[in-house]
Formats: sequence, structure tokens, C-alpha cells
Amino acid sequence: MKTDILVIGAGPVGLFTVFEAGILGLKCTLIDNLDKPGGQCAELYPDKPIFDIPGVPYQTAQEHVDALLKQIEPFDYDLILNERVESMSKKDDVWIVTTNKGSKVETTNIFIAAGAGSFEPIKPNLERDYSSLEGNKIFYAIKDKTLFKDKKVAIFGGGDSALDWTVELQKVGAEVSLVHRRDAFRGAPDTEISVRKLNEERKIELLTPFIIKDIVGNENIDSIKLFNTETKEELEINADYILFFYGLNKKLGPINDWNLELSGNKIQVNTENFETDKEGIFAVGDINTYPGKLNLILSGFHETTLAVQKAFNRVYPGERVPFGYTTSSKKIHEKLGYSEK
Repeated sequence: MKTDILVIGAGPVGLFTVFEAGILGLKCTLIDNLDKPGGQCAELYPDKPIFDIPGVPYQTAQEHVDALLKQIEPFDYDLILNERVESMSKKDDVWIVTTNKGSKVETTNIFIAAGAGSFEPIKPNLERDYSSLEGNKIFYAIKDKTLFKDKKVAIFGGGDSALDWTVELQKVGAEVSLVHRRDAFRGAPDTEISVRKLNEERKIELLTPFIIKDIVGNENIDSIKLFNTETKEELEINADYILFFYGLNKKLGPINDWNLELSGNKIQVNTENFETDKEGIFAVGDINTYPGKLNLILSGFHETTLAVQKAFNRVYPGERVPFGYTTSSKKIHEKLGYSEK
């Protein structure tokens, strides 16, 4: 497979790369190890609101992903899911990329838009094996909150995810117990106030300072055993579902082996076109770092827009980048399938 730009990561910034590249007549191929496009927005918090997309007062993360997919419909691009880039080599001016499933892509430009890298949920350290309950009774992320409607749900954690979902799930009728090892939280203060108020109103049950000791049951959750770290008492609660929000182990994965200049778990780039120290390899979005960097989606949109300009020059050396305003360019309107009435 040959392409002008290979994008590693199909999150919002990766998807928007397809649009900016398409405007310039470049084709993209996206590779993501998840089973759907959207990155962490779609996988970890599809129902969480986003308020800082210019001109869009409010969108859920999944609505944002859906809008980006709609925006790039006019352009031809390839989407390779459930595969992870394992290696890359260079022949002359062309990069050859191979995935863990043997797919090979030849490209002039590589855009690393892998967000915070690969991630795995942090799981509780219990003596018994509870893996048979994962994916049906135990979850580390929520894709469809209606699953928990009118059900007993035990949420473990003290950060934003635990607090946010405690509030959201009780709205759909879930009977929520929030369990945390301390009577202090790491999430947004306003959300913590809401959670404590819900507890006072007996709309949820707040259990602190408790840790999980055991899960009883094989095909279903018969009970959950808790341990109070202060009083040393044991408590047993019931739940239909368990949600663990202990955070994520973030890893760069194979990126560590690509000999790119790193700063911690971030890839160093310049601020002219967000190219790395390897010619033809760019890093855009949360995966990169430079002076003044902000981990915002809109920052990633800016970065990939400038990076695509340089990518065009690598595909068509010596040619002028065909800049135009989407508001007035007839050529861009034709590419987008737009006609004035």
C-alpha cells in the first residue's frame, strides 16, 4: 500500500489531518490499534462534554468524532484498525512501515498522532482471578451508559472519571456506590461538591476510606468485600456492575524503538512544521512537546495544519503549496462537493 501521509493514530487530530491533506490533494492512510476511529475520545469518555472547540458551544466527545468523520467524507483515505505500527525503515526518501499483523505501507510522510501513546487501565491487585468478569460485569471505561440504567453500580477511584460517572450514572437511574481509599479526591472541586451533595441527599452512597479486598462470584458479582483503612472494619456490598477508574498506564510502546528525540514520554518537534529530528516524520497532538505546548485538541489541529504544508513539499518537491480559503476557493468547493445555490 502506498500513501502520501501515513497517520499513526485515528483520534481527532489524526482525523483532521485527513481533511487538511485532502484540501491539498494528498491521500492519507490511518492506522490505529483500537477497533474504531476516535482515539481516547471514543474509547474512554464518549459522553463527556467538550466546550473549547471554536464555534461549537457544546459537543460530547463522540459527537466531536462523528463530526470529524463527516467532515472528511469527501476525501479518499484508508483506515486500518486493530493494528499497531511495529517498525519503520527508510529507502531513499520513502518510509516503509510494518504493523504487528504484517501490513506494509510505503509513504513519504509519517504523522504520529498517537495522543498520549498506548494506554492500559490500572487494575486492582487482588489475589483471585476476576478476568472472567471483565467486559461483561467489570469495566474500565464506559461506552454506553444506558447499560447501567436502574442497576447497582460500584465505582472505584478518586479522579475525574470516578466523580464524573458517579454524577452521570445516577442521572440515568443507577444505584451508585462510590468507593475511594481516602476521603479526599483528585478530580474537579465542583464535581466533588456535587458528589458529596448527592451523598447527603442519599441519591448515591459514598464509601471512604475503603479499598477493595475481594470480588465474590464467577459469572456474576455475588458481592464485593471492602476494607476500611482507618477502622479496619470489613464491609460487604452488592453490585450488578463494577467500574474501576484507577487511571491509565501510559506507554510509548514501539515509539521508544524508533530513535526519535524524546523528552520524557513526549516527542520533541520544531514549531515551524512540527517535524521531529527525523526528516519526514512529524508528531502532532498530545504526543509531541515544544516550548509553550498545550495539550488541547485545538492545538493539535493547528499543528497538523502546518505539518501538512511541509508534507506537500516532500510529495511534490519544488511545487508551490496551493493555499486557498475554504470560504471562497472554487477548487476546494469542488473537492468538498459544495456548490453555491
